[in-house]
Amino acid sequence: MKPTPENYLIAHTDGGARGNPGPAGYGVVVHDSRGNKVAALSQYLGRQTNNFAEYRALIAALEYAVKHGPKALKVISDSELLVRQIKGIYKVKEPTLRDLHARAKELISQLDWFEVEHVLRGDNREADELANAAMDKGSGRVPFRPPQPPPRESSPEFNGIVRNGKIELLDGNLPDGTVVQVRVKPKAE
Repeated sequence: MKPTPENYLIAHTDGGARGNPGPAGYGVVVHDSRGNKVAALSQYLGRQTNNFAEYRALIAALEYAVKHGPKALKVISDSELLVRQIKGIYKVKEPTLRDLHARAKELISQLDWFEVEHVLRGDNREADELANAAMDKGSGRVPFRPPQPPPRESSPEFNGIVRNGKIELLDGNLPDGTVVQVRVKPKAE
């Protein structure tokens, strides 16, 4: 096992199918090793199985790493089956998954460093949200968006100047007792 390189990508991957098989999609969130988000990938896959979608998410992450570099990738997935199959712990028996597994292994061989890790579903929330958004979009459902608070009314802005330690408004008037917030601007020359 090679040591972890200084620069590598971290991809959180998730795939899902409603009904299994059913409307399927995947989501991938890619960060660099410093934690900066560099990509968010998702795609609707039509009627497929959950495992098919999980493999397509992995392949999307691998293709991104091969194309964009650095050619070092850590994949974080909530699919225990996928992780164990990629690590060689479980055999791949399903013919469609065998083809996807072979494609994933081919892409892994093009990398200088690769690691895959299993996490619980709750630790893969953003990739899960992207996968669900892809399924919603592809199946014509409007994605759920939590209600947003109404926009705050903007407060009027006034120009002023400080004289003898007090702010004098140059334009407009405020009634006595108005609470204000002051932002100091650089003096124009």
